[in-house]
Amino acid sequence: MSDTLVDARGLRCPLPVIRLAAAARGLPAGTELTVLSTDPAARLDVPAWCRMRGHEHVATVEHRAEGTDRNIPGAGDVAGDGSASGDEAWTGWAVTVRLG
Repeated sequence: MSDTLVDARGLRCPLPVIRLAAAARGLPAGTELTVLSTDPAARLDVPAWCRMRGHEHVATVEHRAEGTDRNIPGAGDVAGDGSASGDEAWTGWAVTVRLG
């Protein structure tokens, strides 16, 4: 489970990454943050932000309102049980990063 949750649901590019960067500011290396986003660009933008800033992209999970989450190939799941959060009423992505 991540240390910090950044709820960027309903926000469009570039706001999910801006919110992530603001939340990460001043946090120690090794801290995990999970961004919840309904913007499809976030699943690509957050890993790109990690590469540019020297952080690790840990996981991307597609979250579906009907409760059928799907791990994106190449990444683990966010909560360790296949679920992105306890709130089932949204569709989007949960992207977890570990600060370097």
